[in-house]
Amino acid sequence: MKSTVLLKNKRRDRRAKSVRRRIALNANRPRLSVHRTTKHISAQVIDDVTGNTICALSTTSKKLADQLNGKTKSQKAAFIGGEIARLAKDKNVTEVVLDRGYSRYHGRVKALADAAREAGLQL
Repeated sequence: MKSTVLLKNKRRDRRAKSVRRRIALNANRPRLSVHRTTKHISAQVIDDVTGNTICALSTTSKKLADQLNGKTKSQKAAFIGGEIARLAKDKNVTEVVLDRGYSRYHGRVKALADAAREAGLQL
């Protein structure tokens, strides 16, 4: 049992490193890092040159609880995508590279990315 968990974690790490290796080629753009759990999703825009987080948002945020109440997980992800794009544009960031980590570009990650595009962020 233990070896299958370790193997699964190794595969996740390999996928995440593969994605970040390709992102490193576009170092002139900040990255939109997306982290997905079974219940929540979070996104942050990170400037890797300076090592600073420009803006961050998550479905666990208390100030967004009223707006997210009663929505499905995909609708919450789309809402977070639109809001993170708005926050990034307020900080004069218009172009980012999507860092999906070990998650596939599918479902909630895709909903977040599409909503960020619709809000004016170039991925």
